[in-house]
Amino acid sequence: MIHTRRLTRHFRVKGGGTVAAVRGLDIDVEAGELVAFLGPNGAGKSTSLRMLTTLLAPTSGTATVAGCDVLADQAEVRRRIGYIGQGHGAGHHFRVRDELVTQGRCYGMSRAESRARADELLAALDLLSLAKRPAGTLSGGQRRRLDIAIGLVHRPRLLFLDEPSTGLDPQNRANLAGHIRRLREEYRTTIFFTTHYLDEADAMAERVLIIDHGQVIADGSPGQLKAGLAGDAITITVDGELDAKRAADLAGRVPSAREITTEATTVRLRVPDGEAVLPEYLRALDRAGVRARTANLTQPTLDDVFLALTGRSIRDGSPQ
Repeated sequence: MIHTRRLTRHFRVKGGGTVAAVRGLDIDVEAGELVAFLGPNGAGKSTSLRMLTTLLAPTSGTATVAGCDVLADQAEVRRRIGYIGQGHGAGHHFRVRDELVTQGRCYGMSRAESRARADELLAALDLLSLAKRPAGTLSGGQRRRLDIAIGLVHRPRLLFLDEPSTGLDPQNRANLAGHIRRLREEYRTTIFFTTHYLDEADAMAERVLIIDHGQVIADGSPGQLKAGLAGDAITITVDGELDAKRAADLAGRVPSAREITTEATTVRLRVPDGEAVLPEYLRALDRAGVRARTANLTQPTLDDVFLALTGRSIRDGSPQ
């Protein structure tokens, strides 16, 4: 559904120079996948999304989206995709059902087809009770559901969602995520979305692409990325600083242990499989005569992966 090779975009700046926002982007997304596209501010994800949706021409490289070239066949790309941007797509004074019917007519559907499709989407996205209300009177969560309905009117094979839950409260974010998952399961639409909420990407996406400085730096399932790039965190406390030093020395003998740190009577380390490592480590401490007063195992998050890869927060453009 998405295939890019060395996709690049430069912008001209004052003084006659150029800045590379995207540098040789290689992406492959198969039909039916639900993919999160993540990156800190300024990483190039918005520019990438604009190129994939034909809103911005690449400087160089190639890209096919839904089987069509983004330069040679822009109109067909637009017919085959849905795109939900960060702003609201519905007219402020338009009634919800009328907006969906109008969108269907713009895509060449008959009036009867447009009405039937509007009713189908209103039911799928829990908007039936709001069908006669002006879009401007809806809550933030309701308007985002309407935006998604607009993007799905023409039954696109591929749906792009740019920050779909930004500005929503936690309950509306969770509800929206549930609707997106159900729509994907029902229609088998390929979904490619950006988000600043890493917990949302972790819960929704089967696959995560992380971009930084205009290049993809990680690609895998959330579980693979967390296990391989961040690892589980083991934290123990012991009776004194001498025991802490001995515990840190023993941690250094644990295969695959990394990021071993000591602070007073606390020792921390990261390992790929904490559930298997922790019992063995505690037995090694016991054999060495070091008593662990407390032991904690913490599973990694995508935030840990992000910091490990970029040294930055997803919402920040500067090093941590």
